[in-house]
Amino acid sequence: MVTKNPYLAVVLIQSIYTGMFLLSKAAFDGGMNNFIFVFYRQAAATIFLIPFALFFEWKTAPPLSFRTFCKIFLLSLFGITLTLDLYGVGLVYTSATLAAATTNCLPVITFFLAVLLRMEVLRLKTRAGIAKIVGVFVCLAGALTLAFYKGPHFKLFCLHHLVKHHHSQTVHSPTSSGQTWIKGCFLMLMSNTCWGLWLVIQGRVLKSYPSKLLFTTMQCFLSTIQSFAVAIALERDPNEWRLDWNVRLLAVAYCGIAVTGLTFYLQAWVIEKKGPVFLAMSTPLNLIFTIFCSAVLLCEIISLGSLFGGLLLICGLYSVLWAKSREQRLLNENCLQAHVDKECTELKVVTTA
Repeated sequence: MVTKNPYLAVVLIQSIYTGMFLLSKAAFDGGMNNFIFVFYRQAAATIFLIPFALFFEWKTAPPLSFRTFCKIFLLSLFGITLTLDLYGVGLVYTSATLAAATTNCLPVITFFLAVLLRMEVLRLKTRAGIAKIVGVFVCLAGALTLAFYKGPHFKLFCLHHLVKHHHSQTVHSPTSSGQTWIKGCFLMLMSNTCWGLWLVIQGRVLKSYPSKLLFTTMQCFLSTIQSFAVAIALERDPNEWRLDWNVRLLAVAYCGIAVTGLTFYLQAWVIEKKGPVFLAMSTPLNLIFTIFCSAVLLCEIISLGSLFGGLLLICGLYSVLWAKSREQRLLNENCLQAHVDKECTELKVVTTA
């Protein structure tokens, strides 16, 4: 059972994210508008989460003030709607492999933003502080490699009949243009920056509204309204809004239910059992799965630049994670020593008395 093994749980989580990258890319290459996709995805997530939120937290939820509601609205706008819209356009311009690779820089971006907002302390004279700085620069080098260097290409065996439209469109896809590829890389990094900012700021908002499930459901609901406004403004052709029994409907249902619903529970469970560092260290699995599956199922050509850039992002990720775990270990040791010293002092006082 997955719920009894954190290691199997993280493999399942990263496999679900791999499916998200692949199905999203397949839907976009099949002609689906990425802004409409975001709306349908958020609508599916909202419909899925509402019954659980009402059943588990409606009676125990704190009152929602207008100020807190405005914070949640802005958090949804910049942290979900803008993140997913930028991600969608970036995925159209690039590949599922690059989308998976850039997620490895998310913890590094989150740390950098936390330092700028003074929510994280950076001690440059310590080994952990130096490792964090090195991780940030290695991550930046990986991002630049992904954007500007392609190198030799590799192609695995391809089962293009699984996605009939994909093979015929990849010849004329935007990824063949170096300029659009760079734009896609930039949009992916912007999307991860918005996502990192969302992770940093939502911690503060949760202090005023601690009902996590209702909080998530409200964000999905508000994001649905926001993404609908964006989509209807940019695409008014009724035919583009139709969902038939094809990869478009599958991608919407999968991303809305499996990604938003199932991974929300699994990630919370893994963090509770093993901590956030353990979950973050499993992120490279996503890249490995996506490289193989995108080459076989979507006929994507893997470049040396993508592999090398992804490797640099992973190295930067582990450098920052190592620094964070070292700082936490030293903090725990200091707290334990302080607790022991306090007990010894109290014991001496009692003995003297």
